[in-house]
Amino acid sequence: MKVTTPARTALDLACRYPVGRAVAAIDALARATHLKMADVELLAERYPGRRGIRRARIALDLVDPGAESPRETWLRLLLIRAGFPRPQTQIPLYDEYGQLVAVIDLGWEDIKVGVDYEGEHHRTTRREFNKGIRRHETVTGLDWIDVRVTVEDCEAGIIGRVAAAWQRRGVPAPNV
Repeated sequence: MKVTTPARTALDLACRYPVGRAVAAIDALARATHLKMADVELLAERYPGRRGIRRARIALDLVDPGAESPRETWLRLLLIRAGFPRPQTQIPLYDEYGQLVAVIDLGWEDIKVGVDYEGEHHRTTRREFNKGIRRHETVTGLDWIDVRVTVEDCEAGIIGRVAAAWQRRGVPAPNV
């Protein structure tokens, strides 16, 4: 059975699929295989005339193995397209004793604004639902603004809520 290396697979995905779809797939590949983007970039340099290579370069620049789901990738790309600086992914939050108490899906640590994608699994049981409420209280108790996003939210609403969080921090939001 023929197989390709993770780097070759990433390049193939980036060349063949629309940017958002390619980034989501490569995020997952990078997380699963510890893919080194430098390896993919070297491979891309070997095929400068390959069909889709320009689009691939755009996609490869947006890859982040910190995304834990395709919806987290979608959310990160939405915010970048809206003009926000590239957010950090999987930001660990610690209490005053140095204990890890939460991990923010993505955000900007310097201004303590986080964005969490709340997938269906957050509402499957009463226990998960309550756990999400306690987590949110913990995060806000650490002086973070935590914007929670669900599948029901529209893009403009998400962008507006994140911009409002930036403004509450006294930081001008990008022109959104």
